Amino acid sequence: MKCALLGRIARRLRRAVDETSERRRAAMAGRSGGGGGGGGGGGSSGKSGTGRMVSLQEFVSSMAPLIDLEKAAEISTESATSSKTLERRGCVMANLKCTDAQTGLMGKTLLEFQPNKGDVLPPHKFGTHDVVALKPNKADAGSAALGQGVVYRLKDSSITVAFDDIPEDGLNSPLRLEKLANEVTYRRMKDALVQLSKGIQTGPSANLIPVLFGENPPMSSKDVAKFSPFNKNLDESQKDAISKALRSRDVFLLHGPPGTGKTTTIIEIILQEVKRGSKILACAASNIAVDNIVERLSRYRTKLVRLGHPARLLPQVLDSALDAQVLRADNSSLAGDIRKEMKVLNSKLLKAKDKNTKRDIRKELRTLAKEERKRQQLAVADVIKNADVVLSTLTGASSKKLDGITFDLVIIDEAAQALEIACWIALLKGPRCVLAGDHLQLPPTIQSAEAEKKGMGKTLFERLTEAYGDQITSMLTIQYRMHELIMNWSSKELYNNKIKAHSSVADHMIYDLEEVKRSSSTEPTIILIDTTGCDMEEVKDEEESTMNEGEAAVSIAHAKLLVESGVRASDIGIITPYAAQVTCLKMMRNKDTKLKDLEISTVDGFQGREKEAIIVSMVRSNSKKEVGFLSDHRRMNVAVTRARRQCCLVCDVETVSNDKFLKRLVEYFEENGEYLSASEYQS
Repeated sequence: MKCALLGRIARRLRRAVDETSERRRAAMAGRSGGGGGGGGGGGSSGKSGTGRMVSLQEFVSSMAPLIDLEKAAEISTESATSSKTLERRGCVMANLKCTDAQTGLMGKTLLEFQPNKGDVLPPHKFGTHDVVALKPNKADAGSAALGQGVVYRLKDSSITVAFDDIPEDGLNSPLRLEKLANEVTYRRMKDALVQLSKGIQTGPSANLIPVLFGENPPMSSKDVAKFSPFNKNLDESQKDAISKALRSRDVFLLHGPPGTGKTTTIIEIILQEVKRGSKILACAASNIAVDNIVERLSRYRTKLVRLGHPARLLPQVLDSALDAQVLRADNSSLAGDIRKEMKVLNSKLLKAKDKNTKRDIRKELRTLAKEERKRQQLAVADVIKNADVVLSTLTGASSKKLDGITFDLVIIDEAAQALEIACWIALLKGPRCVLAGDHLQLPPTIQSAEAEKKGMGKTLFERLTEAYGDQITSMLTIQYRMHELIMNWSSKELYNNKIKAHSSVADHMIYDLEEVKRSSSTEPTIILIDTTGCDMEEVKDEEESTMNEGEAAVSIAHAKLLVESGVRASDIGIITPYAAQVTCLKMMRNKDTKLKDLEISTVDGFQGREKEAIIVSMVRSNSKKEVGFLSDHRRMNVAVTRARRQCCLVCDVETVSNDKFLKRLVEYFEENGEYLSASEYQS
């Protein structure tokens, strides 16, 4: 009862807010554009002029050393002499066994690995699309690999890796996987810097570059861009954004707050531009975002091709992959016929005994090999030439397959999550661009603290928003995900109260779902579970990541109540800012088979996703009232807005309220939702 009483006392104290400070805060919010969110202020509402824009030469000279810093930070773990050190850092997954081998993905080999002991993979930093080395378990850190592949699929109990060639031996003994730095990415960014410094006079983007570095003003057609939408369900803010994008002559920013249909709008822009006769390069920072566009675009009769390693693509988009289309091309069929001839000749070569015969066969093989390469290159060129839309990741846009190809329009999704220099890899290929994103959600992930401090984390989307504001930007304002109670906090704090809930979601409840019962756990839309005074303090794990077992238990207990009321475990997500808390939560979840489909992830891993119910475990609880990177407003914006019908915050209100932004968040939940003490979840 002690912590329940303390919780109620704290609650009353927080409600006794001095009216003068309330008026002062309201006045400050009004002056800053309606958002207490630390510079959010509506995002696209600013006009131009928040300081001098960085010049092209300043950008090139400052970015080169930062790329080196970032590369050094990523590969620093590889210099560690002890595999145990790498394992503790989550960069090595040790003591694995190969449990399955399949052939697929354009001839790639898929090997599945599971732990030799236990049912769950150890804590790690591996992700899909990471490059990994496969080694014997007891091999030295610098030893040669059995093979190198790409992570294709990750589950709690297994990891599947795609290899170009299956390792010849060693698969029957204990194994380990080592995460590798993808040095190709850094080389491509460096190459883009070199091209960028030259591109001011020449190249497809010669007129775009001066606009993006403030030397020339952005231009757009004054004529209204009339269009007949392919999607008949577009709202007015989406139509306005599409019209503005079509009128733009150089740069347009599409600001898409959570749930507002950013991808839907991008698809319509692409379709309208294709209708005009434009050839488009569409990119994003992540493979998943690119595949999402491919999947949505493939519903229309559009000639498109997806570049990229097949292991990095979703299965449902493989038919659109370059490899698949090349295999279906006429020139590729001819190349196949040549390979059959080569196979016959190789058989003859093995049987031949006469030196002159062998010499003639080898000469013919060289001629055929040259012709086969030529046919394959022609097949690739034909596919890309005939495509209206080419899609790839930003770094994938540097593919030699695109050399010499100019696009009419470059579209970049997730632009507010992409490094600016990565964006330039794609931007150098066209005279116009559309950047879509939301700089009030998570920024790019930077490994080097020094590089981030020196400006590497400042995105092009954010820079152009500050420079040009409404002149080149449209913000989408109708959201189709959240109950309005969940949405209102984010709209007020970060988007100048401009976001409105569509009628289809404004009042939808979790108990409206099929087979879900109305109960005390399903009736509230927003819930605050306060751990104040409940002896649930944070601790650090070996890697200095923060965790809170008591808070994890409360989060799992609330998820269990939802499941008992009929909510499917797969419709619930628990997200937290800390990797150690993810591991703790997963261990608790795995003790209950009813919760096996409950998804648990970091906030960063959940951006772009949604669930019917989201439980946010905030973790921090300490006598110093330190909140760490919880104070990043963008991170909390993402956390709360993943929820469709119910959002539950689990936190030590006394600790998190030391941060003014978080204090307003918990006050909003307390005043508009259900307030509970964590003691009510303790058995």
